[in-house]
Amino acid sequence: MSADTSVGTTSRRDFLTYSAAALAASGLAAGGVHAAGNDTIKIGLIGAGGRGTGAAADALQADSNIKLTAMCDLFEDRLEVSRKSLLRTKSISPKVAVTPETCFTGFDGYKKLLATDIDVVLLCTSPGFRPQHLQAAIEAGKHVFCEKPVAVDATGVRSVIETAKLAAKKKLSVCSGFCYRFDTAKQEIVKRVHDGAIGRPLAIHCTYNTGELWDRSKDHPKTWSAMSAMEHQQRNWMYYTWLSGDHIVEQAIHNVDKARWMLKDEVPVSAIGMGGRQKRTDPKWGHVFDHFSIVYDFASGAKVFLSCRQMDYCAKETFDHVIGTEGAAVLNADGLAGMTEHSITGPKSWSWPEKHDFGAMYQNEHNALFAALRKGIILNNIESAASSTLMAIMGRQAAYTGKKLTWKQMMESKENLMPDKLEWGAVATAPVAIPGVTKFV
Repeated sequence: MSADTSVGTTSRRDFLTYSAAALAASGLAAGGVHAAGNDTIKIGLIGAGGRGTGAAADALQADSNIKLTAMCDLFEDRLEVSRKSLLRTKSISPKVAVTPETCFTGFDGYKKLLATDIDVVLLCTSPGFRPQHLQAAIEAGKHVFCEKPVAVDATGVRSVIETAKLAAKKKLSVCSGFCYRFDTAKQEIVKRVHDGAIGRPLAIHCTYNTGELWDRSKDHPKTWSAMSAMEHQQRNWMYYTWLSGDHIVEQAIHNVDKARWMLKDEVPVSAIGMGGRQKRTDPKWGHVFDHFSIVYDFASGAKVFLSCRQMDYCAKETFDHVIGTEGAAVLNADGLAGMTEHSITGPKSWSWPEKHDFGAMYQNEHNALFAALRKGIILNNIESAASSTLMAIMGRQAAYTGKKLTWKQMMESKENLMPDKLEWGAVATAPVAIPGVTKFV
C-alpha cells in the first residue's frame, strides 16, 4: 500500500495541493460534471448521528446549488433527530429536500438510498460498516465523502484499497474525513517540515488523552433493558471493536494520520505497545480498552510515540510534537507546556501568523470536494486513509496481543470482525483482549 501511488487523475501530492487551492477559489470553472453551479448536486447521508449531521450541514454550505435529498440510519428516532436539526438551521434548511419516501432505515437502508438519484453520498455510520458501504456506493456510481476510519480490521482495509482502484477506474471522487489535512495552518506547517525546516524528523510524540464519552443507555432509560444485544451494541457502538475499532482507531487515529503526514505518508515497519481496561469495566462499556501506549518504528529511522486514554478525572491533553535534527514543530499544543500551536523552533523558527479557526477544517474538506466536482477534477485520497487506518489497527493489535507486529503481518492479517449475519436479536460480545493470551489473526 504505497503512499506515493497515484489514484484516479490526481496523486496524493496533487490532491493536497488542489485542496488548498480549492479553498481559496472565488468561482467555479465551467466544464465539470456540474459546471458552474448550473446543475443541482444531490447528496444523500448514510449515518445520521452527530458526525453525520455535522457532515451534512458542512456539505450543504459547500456549494450554492446543492440539496440533501435522502437520508439513512439504522434507527428511525436517530434519523428524525438529525433531519429536524438540519431543518432548524436557517442557513441550510432551504436545501433540505428529504421526504418520507427518501428516508430509509435498517441494515439494508443504504441500498435503497443508493438507488435514488443522488450524486454524492456521505458515509458517516459507525466505522465497521464503512468498507461495505463504500464498495456499494462506488459500484452505484456515486461520488463519496467517507468519514474516518475507513475500516476496523485488515480485511476491511484490503476491501477499501480495492474499492479505491474501482473508484479511480470509474472516475469517481472519494474524499476521506481526515479533517486535519484540510486545516490551513497545519497544511502550512507540514509543508515547511517537508521542505526541511526542522531537518530530518526523528521522533513524533502525540497524545489523545480525553475523558469518557457518551453512554446511550441514559438516552433510553425506559426501553434499554428490553433491547436486543444487537441494538445495545449498535446504539453504544463506540465500545465494540467490530463497530468502532476501539478508540485508538476511532479517535486517536487523527494523531496517527498527522504523524504519517509529517513523515511524507511513510508507513511503519513495526509496532509494539500496551494498553488495557482499568477504569471502564462496567458491561455498558462493551469490551474495548480505555488506554493505549504504542511505539511505531519507520524505515527512515523515525519513531512515533502515541498514547491515548478515555478516562474521567484524569489529565486531558491532545498534542503532536515533531522533533527533528535541526529543530522541532508543534501542530496541536494542548498539554505541551511552553509550546505554541502551529509553530517551529530552531534556526528556521516560525509560527502561524493568524488567529486559528479550529472548526474550519470540517467545512474545508467539503469545500474542496464540491469545488473539485464543479471543476471536473477527481479527488481520491482513500488509499492514504486506508494506510492510516491500518497503522491505527496495527497499534491496537499490538496492544491486544502483546506482540511486536510488522506492517507485512498486518497487510496479510485474516482478522474479520464483522458478524456472519446483520440482524436484530442476539449477537456475541467479544471477550476483553488479554496481552499474551489474545492471538494475532
